[in-house]
Amino acid sequence: MVWQSTNLHKAKHCFFDSEGGVSRGKYTSLNTNLSSRDEPKNIRRNFEIIAAYFAKTPKNMVTLRQGVSDKAIYTDTPTWFEVYADGVVTANPDLLLGIKTADCAPVLLADYKHGVIGAAHAGWRGAYKGITDNVVRLMLEYGAKLPDISAAIGPCMQQGSFAVQDDMRQVLLDLSAENARFFTADMDGVHFNFDLSGYVENRLKNIGVENIENCRIDTYPPQNGYFSYRRNTHLNLIDVPKDYPTQYSCICL
Repeated sequence: MVWQSTNLHKAKHCFFDSEGGVSRGKYTSLNTNLSSRDEPKNIRRNFEIIAAYFAKTPKNMVTLRQGVSDKAIYTDTPTWFEVYADGVVTANPDLLLGIKTADCAPVLLADYKHGVIGAAHAGWRGAYKGITDNVVRLMLEYGAKLPDISAAIGPCMQQGSFAVQDDMRQVLLDLSAENARFFTADMDGVHFNFDLSGYVENRLKNIGVENIENCRIDTYPPQNGYFSYRRNTHLNLIDVPKDYPTQYSCICL
C-alpha cells in the first residue's frame, strides 16, 4: 500500500511501503537498509525496482548515510550512501532523492514552479534539531519560494503507538512550552505518547510552509504494511544493531 500525497505531482513522488520487493524473511520484501543483514543483492534489486517506478536507475539516485542530525545538503550529482546527512535538496531533474525510514517521518517537498525539490528524514531528534527547517532554507537558497513549496509527511509512528519517557518530553518542552500539546499521558501513568507527524507539520508551518499534507498512517501496526523498528524491537527480531528493514520515500522533478 504505497501512499501518494495529493499536493505533490503523482508521477514524481512515492512513499513506498514494505511490499513489492525481493527480500525474504524478516526483511520481506522491499527492504532498503544496507546496514541490515539482508542479502546485498536483494537490496540492490529493491533499489532497482524503486528507481524503475520513476523510469530511472539507481545511478540516478541520491541516497544518504542517515542519522539523527539536522544536516541538509544540496547536490547536483547522484550519491550512493556516501554523504552523512538527513536532508537533501536538488534542482537537477535527472536526480531521484530518497529517504529510508522505519518509524521516523519521511518528508518530501517540492516547488515545481521554480524547479527545486527536497527530502528529509525526521525522527524526533532530527525534527527537534531542525532538519525540516534546514531543508526548506536550502530550497529557498537555490531558488524556491515559500508560497510555492508543497510538503508531504509520509507514514511514520503515530501518537497512539509512540510512547516515550518524560526526559524526551522535557527536551521539547525546554525548546518551547507550546510543545506540550504534542504529548498525551500514556495509560501506564509513566510514559507519554508523542505526536511526531503533528510536531513535524508544526515545524513546517512555523518556517512558513502552508501547503502541507500529513497522511497520519501509523507504521507500527503490522496490518498497515510498513516496516517498523519499534515493532521489530518488541518482537525481538533485532539481533544486532541496525539489523532491521526500512522502507523508502522518493521524489524527483
